[in-house]
Amino acid sequence: MLKVVHTMTNVLLVHKGHAFDFNSFFGMWNALPGVTYTAVEQPAAQVMLRPENIADYDAVAFYDMWAVAPGPDGAFVAPPDDYRRSIEALLDRGVGLVLLNHALVQWPGWPLWREISGTSFALRETTINGVTVPGSGYRGGGGEPHRNAAHFLNVVAKGHPVMEGLGDGFEITDEIYTKTSGFESNPDIVPLMRTNYPMAQANFNPPPMAPPEEKARWNHPDGSTLFVWAKRTRNSPVVAMDSGDGPAAYDSPAFRRLLTNAVTWVASPEAKAWARAR
Repeated sequence: MLKVVHTMTNVLLVHKGHAFDFNSFFGMWNALPGVTYTAVEQPAAQVMLRPENIADYDAVAFYDMWAVAPGPDGAFVAPPDDYRRSIEALLDRGVGLVLLNHALVQWPGWPLWREISGTSFALRETTINGVTVPGSGYRGGGGEPHRNAAHFLNVVAKGHPVMEGLGDGFEITDEIYTKTSGFESNPDIVPLMRTNYPMAQANFNPPPMAPPEEKARWNHPDGSTLFVWAKRTRNSPVVAMDSGDGPAAYDSPAFRRLLTNAVTWVASPEAKAWARAR
C-alpha cells in the first residue's frame, strides 16, 4: 500500500521585547494549516539560533523587538558577536525568514538587520545607504491619539506563491507605519501588497524613540504604501510585512492565509533557488 507522507513546515518562532496578546497570537499559529512551530523568547533565542541548534527547522519567523533602547551615549547597541555570527550563518545557509510587524524595527544599531528586511523604518532620524531619512511615524500599537485603522491591502504581485488564495487583497485593522519610499528601489525587493491608507504625516504619531527636539521638528514626506514584500538577502528568501500587531489581525482568516503562505514559501526549494540566483 502506498503511504502518503504529509509534510509540515517546521518554524522556529522568536518573540519578546514588545507586548502582545499571547492567547490570540499563539491561537493563530496553532491554527495555521501545514505549519508546526517552536516558540522561543529573546534572549534565549540567541542560543537556539546557533547553527548547531537550527538544523531541524525549515524557517524562522521573527516577532521580537530587541535592542531598541539607546544606551547612555544615545547610540543603539550592536548584537553580541555570537548572535551576529548565528544570523550570518542563517543567511549563508539560505534559511527562509519571515519578519512580522515590530520585528522589522529591532536592532536599529545593527546594519545587517536592516539589510535583511530592506525596510526604511527608522525609530529616529538616521542615515540609510548614505541618505538621511526622518524617523518613521506609526498609527496604532497602543499609541494615542492615532489608533489601529482599517485599511485595504491590495495584491500587486498576482501569481506569487505568497499571494495564493488572497484574490485582489483584503481589509485588515492593524498598526500602520509610515516610512520613506527609497527602499523600494532595492532590486532584491519584490512588492507583494500595498495599503490604500493615506500615508500623510498628519495621520501618524511621531517617531517613538526620537528625542524631544526631533519630535518637535518632525517632518515626514508622504510615506511608502508598500506593506508586504519578498526579499532575497544573501542566500535567504525573506518575507517582510508591517502587518501583525494585534488580535484584529491574528483573527483575520486572510491574514492567517498570508502568514501560512509566507512561511511555507520561504521554506520551499523554489524560494531558496530564487534567493541564490543573481
